[in-house]
Amino acid sequence: MTEVADEGRRPEPPEDEDGAIDLFRAVGKQIKLLRERAGLTQRELGERLAYGEDQISSLERGRRTPQPEFLDAADELLDAGGLLKAAKDDVARAKARSRVKHPAWFRDYARMEAEAVEVHYYSNHDIPGLLQTEARTRALYGMRKPLLDDETIEQRVSARLFRQEILTRWPAPIVSCVIEESVLRRPVGGQKVNQGQLKHLLRAGNMRSLELQIMPTERTEHAGMGGPFILLTPKGRPQVGYVEVQNFSRLSTEAEDVRMLAARYGSIRAQALTPQESLALIEKMLGER
Repeated sequence: MTEVADEGRRPEPPEDEDGAIDLFRAVGKQIKLLRERAGLTQRELGERLAYGEDQISSLERGRRTPQPEFLDAADELLDAGGLLKAAKDDVARAKARSRVKHPAWFRDYARMEAEAVEVHYYSNHDIPGLLQTEARTRALYGMRKPLLDDETIEQRVSARLFRQEILTRWPAPIVSCVIEESVLRRPVGGQKVNQGQLKHLLRAGNMRSLELQIMPTERTEHAGMGGPFILLTPKGRPQVGYVEVQNFSRLSTEAEDVRMLAARYGSIRAQALTPQESLALIEKMLGER
């Protein structure tokens, strides 16, 4: 594997040269006003549009880009008279112009992830970034050592939420992930935040394009003891491997290195619970709270 870069010591914010964030916030405020006029809570609106409560919250706060299909459905449901539909073109142009600026060490991976047709995760210490709730992400950056200032935390949270849009685009990439059971039992951010994260994983695990598996702590054999990694296939290009640990990242394009990671991932998936068993375990964890 070839080292890409050290994490870098200076925070780099998302760029907003064309006012994209301001536009998303303005549209989010319109959604909130229309929702409240209709007498719906964020959860109720989410249930009717097949979105999670946390996703509606992020949209209303301008932290997520409103997708065209969401604007169409919300316009009709909230009787907006075409107000939200009319914003689609402006939102699309703003999204095309805007660029979320990631730390230098992460940019190569972020570019490939944005156009990926497949992404596969093995996570042994945290929830994959694409599946984290806003509350968990904020808690993670808030406990970071050395400490990050408030502005940097907001920048990093926004950048991570923007990355998650690949899960709702069409065509959606094929995504799978294996997460250690111990990760789900660690209440990062507190019990309420962890409950929200578990509920979010249940919703994600029911997506047609995503398979979620849990690696039970009781397993006596484990092919992933070497640590976490990601396998990613950019559109029209060979699969690559990505490893990130202790503020260092490595991106591998060497065929033999990637082959070894792919073989290891196959063994990890075979040792983990099935997707159905994994969702059942998450439901059981929620019932224990």
